[in-house]
Amino acid sequence: MKIIAYGIREDERPYVKNWQWANPDVELICTDKPLDVESAELAAGCDGVVAYQQKSYSADLLKQLHEMNIHNLSLRNVGVDNIDAEAAVKYGFKITNVPVYSPAAIAEFGVTQLLNLLRRTKEFQNKFAKRDYRWAPNIASELNQQTVGIVGAGHIGRVMAHICRGFGARVMVYNHRPKPDLVKAGVFTDSLDELYKESTVISLHVPAVKSTYHMLNRDAFAKMQKGVLIINMSRGSLIDEQDLIEALDSGQVGGAALDVLEDETKIFNKNMANQPSNYPAFDNLESRENVLITPHTAFYTDEAVRNMVEQSLDASRELILTGASDKLVKLG
Repeated sequence: MKIIAYGIREDERPYVKNWQWANPDVELICTDKPLDVESAELAAGCDGVVAYQQKSYSADLLKQLHEMNIHNLSLRNVGVDNIDAEAAVKYGFKITNVPVYSPAAIAEFGVTQLLNLLRRTKEFQNKFAKRDYRWAPNIASELNQQTVGIVGAGHIGRVMAHICRGFGARVMVYNHRPKPDLVKAGVFTDSLDELYKESTVISLHVPAVKSTYHMLNRDAFAKMQKGVLIINMSRGSLIDEQDLIEALDSGQVGGAALDVLEDETKIFNKNMANQPSNYPAFDNLESRENVLITPHTAFYTDEAVRNMVEQSLDASRELILTGASDKLVKLG
């Protein structure tokens, strides 16, 4: 049995080593190269491929793997929006993901960034850099006084709701399907417009699919309270960045914490020192004192990384041995 794992980072290697020790029946090849049409040839002779979502898995790439008789692809992440679903079905791929690696990691970071917005941390840091230690005019707000609208009642959204309620905030949760337990708890709403109208904070926890593309746009921002704070730890495509910039300019949006961007692969996880970003929207947003941008690191904890490595490798091995997995993703 032979598996190749693409895009392996240094922080993943200890968990890969432990997994290999526990599974001596598998020949495991590791490379730091991402999976693409250039690196696909490294998978020759393998029974399964493990990869992390970095590039688009195009029809050409999937065809290339298919022609090498490889049809098992296991992702070390949740999202499958970078996969050409039609081609995956056409070429008979079985694809797994890691649906739950650490909801707490992402939710905790979302709340951390929300608190940083409320306490105006970036503004004070910038003042400190100029040796200005005055308080005014940067007075803060408290989380217990906020109405936090959470869009999406999956694992992460639920943890986010639990943490915010623990701080004393009022919480509203919207989901496209009703959740009886949330209805019973008095936090569920079936109206996105109602959530927009009543929330002082809106946090996104939905996947990148056709129906959620640019769900926060000019029209959506106009339905919100003036000065609303936006939290996005999910996918960059959920927000129209130009419309967000306009809403920040007008004050309709009072601040944003973004761990994801639409074209984040241009800059995230790269050393861009002394290099232009060639990403005007990022430059605009990053320069603002009321916008916090992090390079898709909400997930990045030791707990989450271990789970992503171990569960994806387990799923790949299971696919090879049995042709099935409880982590199979339906693409068509």
